[in-house]
Amino acid sequence: MFTVDKKFAHANVARTVRFTETMFKELCDLADSEDVSFNNLVLQCCAYALEEYSGRGKKEKSQSL
Repeated sequence: MFTVDKKFAHANVARTVRFTETMFKELCDLADSEDVSFNNLVLQCCAYALEEYSGRGKKEKSQSL
């Protein structure tokens, strides 16, 4: 389950990412409601997606063996 925290406070690699207007608004609203920066929230979403993606691959491999 995805939960918001403040562990990415010192991220320092700059990148440009383009969002749809709807997704940008939803992320901004969520960041505001959780009292974290937009950048912090996006980093957490990416970390969560990577963990879930990696975890799914491991589960599928172990079940097929």
